[in-house]
Amino acid sequence: METLALQPGVLFAYIIGIGLIYFVGKVFVMPVKFIWKFIYNGLIGGIMLWIVNFVGSYVGFEIGINVVTALVAGFLGIPGVVLLIAFKLFF
Repeated sequence: METLALQPGVLFAYIIGIGLIYFVGKVFVMPVKFIWKFIYNGLIGGIMLWIVNFVGSYVGFEIGINVVTALVAGFLGIPGVVLLIAFKLFF
């Protein structure tokens, strides 16, 4: 009967296994973080675009909501809305 002493091959296999689990976990968690960040930026950008249009309607300032403005506000969030406002003011 073999003793319960830890053999070098078994220890090496455990270390490699734990490293693989860590690596696979990192690979699957990173895309989820990016997806949540894009969802968050999209929501904040859309809300800010709506607020700008709501407040701007009182002074005659409006940013048309189309595919381009939705993508800029969605990907960049608040800085994207500021960029759209600056673009509308200067051009």
